[in-house]
Amino acid sequence: MAKGEMRSAARLAAVQALYQMDIAGTPLPDTLAEFEAHWIGKEVDGEEYKPAEAAFFRDLVRGVLKEQRALDPLVDETLQQGWPLKRVEAIMRAILRAGAFELGKRRDVPAKVVITEYVDIAHAFFERDEAGMVNAVLDAIARKVRSDDFAKG
Repeated sequence: MAKGEMRSAARLAAVQALYQMDIAGTPLPDTLAEFEAHWIGKEVDGEEYKPAEAAFFRDLVRGVLKEQRALDPLVDETLQQGWPLKRVEAIMRAILRAGAFELGKRRDVPAKVVITEYVDIAHAFFERDEAGMVNAVLDAIARKVRSDDFAKG
């Protein structure tokens, strides 16, 4: 499996882990252990979960949790008026938080790749309108936190 595919799988697993933690309140160590032991690279309920780049997965989940107090206001101010992040579905919150974290803290990944990856994840859970919202929100965040990537053309 190519590194890009492993990172895509890690992103999807991270979004699912963040969602589970948000909904069930599962502690970080338990969530990481569960995903690494029972989900990543396994088949669960007929769904195959691809092997993920484990270090990248852990970095995303830990990073979102560590930076959440900074990420949430950034996402909030980017969302349309009247739709604070707390009113957005939990899986959408996880997607936006993970995307915002990666844009801000993983400069090794091009902004356009980050946006495309999380739009693809949104397509797995939502219809086109929601994926479009992910694209618009992450693009706006990228233009704030990575303006140099867009200045190059």
